[in-house]
Amino acid sequence: MGNVGSGETWTYFDGVWEKGNPAIMGARTHGVWLSSSVFDGARAFDGVVPDLDLHCERVIHSARILGMEPMLSAHEIEELSREGITKFAPNSELYVCPMFYADAGFIAPDPASTRFVLSIFDAPLPAPDGFSACKSSFRRPAKDMAPTAAKASCLYPNVGRCVTEANKKGFDTAVVLDPNGNVAEFAYTNLFYVKDDILYTPAINGTFLNGITRQRVIKLARENDIQVVEKAIEFPELLEADEVFGTGNYFKVGPCTKIEDRTFPIGKMTMHLRDKYFEWAKK
Repeated sequence: MGNVGSGETWTYFDGVWEKGNPAIMGARTHGVWLSSSVFDGARAFDGVVPDLDLHCERVIHSARILGMEPMLSAHEIEELSREGITKFAPNSELYVCPMFYADAGFIAPDPASTRFVLSIFDAPLPAPDGFSACKSSFRRPAKDMAPTAAKASCLYPNVGRCVTEANKKGFDTAVVLDPNGNVAEFAYTNLFYVKDDILYTPAINGTFLNGITRQRVIKLARENDIQVVEKAIEFPELLEADEVFGTGNYFKVGPCTKIEDRTFPIGKMTMHLRDKYFEWAKK
């Protein structure tokens, strides 16, 4: 990804927009000390913000899972996001990141102390040049081990160590397994593969998020007469695939061109679905 968000940033906090990345938390803020923070990530590009409403709804859902009390509605967050987007040049490629965190509490957050912050920053969409991945030695937690139904910041140190391990081996990211040893996803994106013109993806089992872009791509695939199979996938199946790709809010649809020692082409179905996604988004 590079240095994500290193460009222009606008932050909304306590009713005020401020340029840059203001300091809003102290050492004893619960969100810092005890990790009661959640976020979401929508994308703005070419004058559109696809599925913004769903991202705003999900950040509220995530906050409630962690025991917080969101004080804004999804519609209010959406309106603030659109207001913030206007602070950038037209057609800027942006990351829109609403967050909730708890200010107080001990161990469990104090729901009444819930705070909201919205960060919007420059983040150009990566070119679909392909990325590489290796099998991670770390796994996604089960739903009774961590708040896996939330887009919770406390889950990301595990994501980070998967990526760090992969980078040290010369790969861009990792294929991460679930507690049962089946494929869950790439480290920070949902995973798909194509075999004999059928599209496969891991079935949702509570160990990873059913991504908004994942759901959108599945819907677009079915609308375009592509058979989609959601099932338990074993790692060796990936090495026999015709094409592999990831879906996520940062790059939307991106081809995987190498897993371990196996290389893949940037496939026709991958690019077809990428094109269909951006066609849909710009309607």
